Amino acid sequence: MYLHVGQAVVLPEGEIIGIFDLDNASWSPRTRRFLEQAEKEGRVVNAASDLPKAFVLRQRRDKTNLVYLSQLSPATLKGRAEGGWME
Repeated sequence: MYLHVGQAVVLPEGEIIGIFDLDNASWSPRTRRFLEQAEKEGRVVNAASDLPKAFVLRQRRDKTNLVYLSQLSPATLKGRAEGGWME
């Protein structure tokens, strides 16, 4: 099964670690450092054509982590993941 996170980006369900609200999660200095480091290392994929509202953390089979920015709200992404929008 797959989760569409925005634009033409679709992620395999089994590789998704978490879906996070960008506004709430970025209050934490740890999260900000994590996102800044991921950006520096080129591990951030912008799947938002507008201001991002959420980020999805993915661990690929090779154990590398990628961060996907999404313009969809975390509630929408969660609903898609739980409500059968994943195919």
